[in-house]
Amino acid sequence: MKHDSQRIEKYGNMISGIGNSLFWKISAIFFAMMTIIGVAYVYITQEEAEKHFMEKNQRLNAKIASSIISEVKPFLNGKKTESATDEIMHHMMAINPSIEVYLLDTHGKILNYVAPYKKVKMDQVNLDPVKKFIYNGSDVLITGDDPRNPGKTKVFSAAPVIERDQLLGYVYVILASEEYDTVTSNLKNSFLLNLGAQTMLVTLGTTLIIGLVAIWLITSNLRSIVATVRSFQSGDMDARIPQKSRKGELNLLVNSFNEMADTIQGNIENLKSMENLRRELVGNVSHDLRTPLAVIHGYIETLLIKKNNISDEDREKYLNTVFESTGKLKKMVEELFELSKLEAKQISPKKESFYINDLIQDIIKEYEILVKRKSISIQAEFEDNIMVVEADIALIERVLQNLIDNAIKFTPEGGSVTVKTIEVSNQIEISVTDTGKGIPEEQLPFVFDRYQIGDKRLSLDNQNTGLGLAIVKKILEIHDATIKLTSKINHGTSFAFKLPQYNNG
Repeated sequence: MKHDSQRIEKYGNMISGIGNSLFWKISAIFFAMMTIIGVAYVYITQEEAEKHFMEKNQRLNAKIASSIISEVKPFLNGKKTESATDEIMHHMMAINPSIEVYLLDTHGKILNYVAPYKKVKMDQVNLDPVKKFIYNGSDVLITGDDPRNPGKTKVFSAAPVIERDQLLGYVYVILASEEYDTVTSNLKNSFLLNLGAQTMLVTLGTTLIIGLVAIWLITSNLRSIVATVRSFQSGDMDARIPQKSRKGELNLLVNSFNEMADTIQGNIENLKSMENLRRELVGNVSHDLRTPLAVIHGYIETLLIKKNNISDEDREKYLNTVFESTGKLKKMVEELFELSKLEAKQISPKKESFYINDLIQDIIKEYEILVKRKSISIQAEFEDNIMVVEADIALIERVLQNLIDNAIKFTPEGGSVTVKTIEVSNQIEISVTDTGKGIPEEQLPFVFDRYQIGDKRLSLDNQNTGLGLAIVKKILEIHDATIKLTSKINHGTSFAFKLPQYNNG
C-alpha cells in the first residue's frame, strides 16, 4: 500500500511538473527555432541578392571588353601599343569608374592595366574562366581572378584580341573594382542590420503568438490529465483519464496512467482480499490448534489430579487421546511448514525417471488396512504398456498420498477409490477418483485455496487440516503441471494431473 501511494504521489508530481515547465520549454524551443530561421533567412537573402546583382552586372556589361577592342587596337603588328591602350582604357574608366581593365597575353600574363592606385598584386590570371566566358557567353554567372586581391574572384567581361586571324591576347575587365566593393560592403552591413532587426522583431512576435497558441492547445489536454491524477491521488480509485483521439506522447501518458491505476486498484483489492483470507486462515488454524491443545491439557490435568484414583483402562484411554491430539498438532505444523516452504519456493524438485505404476501400487498397499476398516475398496487401473515418468519421486508420492487420503475420507461405506494412469500425447495422466457425495459447484474454485477450507466436506473432527490439497497444487506447480478437478453431486469427485513421460533418447 505504501509503495502504491508513493507511485501515485510520484506520478502526480511528474504530471504537475510537466504542466509547470512546459510553457518555458516550448517558448524557448520556438524562440530558438524562429531565431535560427530569421538568421538563416537574412543570410540566404543577402547571398542570393548579391549573387543576383553580380549575375545582372555581368550580363549588362558582358560586351564592355568587346567595346574596348572595337575602340582601340591594343596590338599593332603583333606588338603592344602603349599610348593607345592607356588612352582608351582611361577613357573607359572615366565613363565607368567601377571597372578595372587588364590586357593579357595568350598565357594570361598581365601586360598592361588601368586600376586605381596601381594596387595590382598578381602577374598572371587564370584563363579557364576567361575562355569559358568567351565561348559560353554570360548565360550563367562566371567569376574570375581579382588581380588586386589574390585568392578572391569577381565578375568580369572578356574578349579575345585577334589580328590577322591570330590570337594575340585578351582584354580582361573586372566589373566591380575594390572601391566599389568597399561601398557595397558598407551598404550590405547597413542592409543586414536593418533586415536583421526587422526579422528579429517579427521572429519574437511570431514566437510569442505560436508559443501561446501551442501551450493553450497542449495544456487543454494536460489540465484534464492533471485533474484526474490529483483526484486519484486524493483517494478516488475509479478516476481514469478519458480516452480521446490523442496521439504520440500524450496518448502514451494516458495509457500508462490508466494501466497503472488499474494495477494499483487491483493490488489494493487483492491486498484487502488476502488480508481477509489471512484472518480467516489464522482463525481456522487457531481453532484447529486450540481444540487438540484443550484436549491435551484437559486429559493431562485429569491424569495429574486423579493419578492415584484412576484405573489402568482409563489411564490408557486418556493417554491414547492425548497421543492422537499431539499427532494432529504435529501433522498440522508439518503441513503448514511444508506449504510455507513451497510458497516461498524453497523446495526444488529433484527429477528422476521412475515407474509411476509401481509407485501407485506401493502406496495403495499402505491403505489396505484402512479401507478394510471403512468397508470400501481401492484399486488401480493401468494400461498394458510400461509407463516411466520424470519427476521428483518423493514429492509425487506426497501428491498421491494426499489425494488418496482425501478420496478415502469422503467415500462412504461400500464405495470405491480408483487410481488410474493413461498415456496422453507423450504425457502420463494420473487420476484419483472416489464415489463420494461430490463437491457443490460453487465450492469448486476454492478447493485448492490455502486461505480457506474450500471443500466443505472436510471436518475438523476428521483429523484434517484442510491444507492437503493446497500442498498438492504447489507441488505440481513446481513441476510445471496443473491439476484438474471434476465433481458431481452424489456421483463422486476426480482429481487428475499429467507428468512428462521419460524419453530415453
